[in-house]
Amino acid sequence: MIKDYFDHWLDGECDPTRDIYEIARVPDASRSELKDMARKSREEIASRDTTRSAISAQKKGFYAIYTIVAIVSCIALIGVLLYSVSLLPQYGRVNPRAAAVVERYIEDGVAETGAINIVSGIILDYRAFDTLGESHVLFTALLCVMVLLRMDSKNMRNKKEDYALMMHENFFDLSHDGIIRTVAKVLLPSLLVFGAYVLLNGQNSPGGGFSGGSILGATLIIAASSFGLSRIGNVFTRRASECATFISLSFYSFAKGYVFFTGANGLENHIPKGTPGAILSGGLILPLDIAVGIVVTCTMFGFYSLFRKGMIGNDN
Repeated sequence: MIKDYFDHWLDGECDPTRDIYEIARVPDASRSELKDMARKSREEIASRDTTRSAISAQKKGFYAIYTIVAIVSCIALIGVLLYSVSLLPQYGRVNPRAAAVVERYIEDGVAETGAINIVSGIILDYRAFDTLGESHVLFTALLCVMVLLRMDSKNMRNKKEDYALMMHENFFDLSHDGIIRTVAKVLLPSLLVFGAYVLLNGQNSPGGGFSGGSILGATLIIAASSFGLSRIGNVFTRRASECATFISLSFYSFAKGYVFFTGANGLENHIPKGTPGAILSGGLILPLDIAVGIVVTCTMFGFYSLFRKGMIGNDN
């Protein structure tokens, strides 16, 4: 009994010496009441211990079931992967199915997609559904990071301190460095033009939405580092970033959804492929490249803004 009181005292739940001390310093008439209070306190502690034991038993049962399910799932996944590997052709032998796919890409890629760059034709035409999933993964990752790291008046721990930290202009600010500002003024126009070229000419040369979007995102990051995040945030606001990303993903989904529907039903989609080699060739590849580039640009700059200061520009 004494050990139980001592353990509860260490946990901060009660003081085992309080009852004895209080009983010794009050009149006899009140000692019976204090004894009743002490007895009730002991009963509450016993009830709490019983509840904890029940919860502990439930946790042990849950962890046991969780462990069994995890082991069975891992064994099943390993079995599926090993079975898939066993179906692959042996090393050194040509897979006739894979060879047929490659021949289709090389021989009919330009006629079917209108893109000279076979890689862009594969990514944004033959495997456009996979690229759509990758774009949504980027958008989902940005939303998750925003939920965890964004700071505003609704989720601050200490409003005064966090708000002062968030609005402090000199917090990790390099915009006062004259060398960085001068170099940025020289590099930013070239980077902007190069990023636009890689983005718009992806169907004819190496590049496309992911490459061009990465360059444009890096351009925004350099601009924010050189001239201040608040100045860039006044132009490229959080709301503008969210709207641009949503519109880009929606256009991608509806455009390729239309193509998938017509193709699955043997219908003509009436989207011209253009002249191979021209900027407007490739059918939907160019607008899809632009949509993917916008998503990548907003995601990169969003990650930088959130990890740097806990916000993306202004809320307007």
